[in-house]
Amino acid sequence: MASWDVFRELDNLRREIDEAFRGAGVSRPFGPTFLSPVTTRRFPMVNFSEDEGSVYVEALIPGVDPKDVDLSVLRNTLTISGERKPFAEMKGIVHRTELGSGKFSRTLELPVDIDANKITAQCKDGIMTITMAKAEHAKPKRIEIKLS
Repeated sequence: MASWDVFRELDNLRREIDEAFRGAGVSRPFGPTFLSPVTTRRFPMVNFSEDEGSVYVEALIPGVDPKDVDLSVLRNTLTISGERKPFAEMKGIVHRTELGSGKFSRTLELPVDIDANKITAQCKDGIMTITMAKAEHAKPKRIEIKLS
């Protein structure tokens, strides 16, 4: 039994629309998108989790200098933006180019408000780990039940 892959179907649809515009002599209205047409995935790809006191984001940013990445938090929204510099120019006949370069921005809606003064970020081996403490009003509170 074949399985249905929604991302493959969306990528096929995008290719068909691009081909229809090319056939009419029109290129993409806003130019090529970052990492296109290789994938429809968002960049950077992330792992996103939380516990009682913090929210954690691991962002995959291989080939990006951490100095070229900006992080910002506003209420319950985290934005990761930056730029991957172009790689060395390829020589001879180019058969495939899948290593994208250019500016990127990824915005994540966080499940709770964050304490903007308690955010740390580290980068090691192309993975940026962001730890954000939840705002006090967003942390679960245990309420004692009194017996009468």
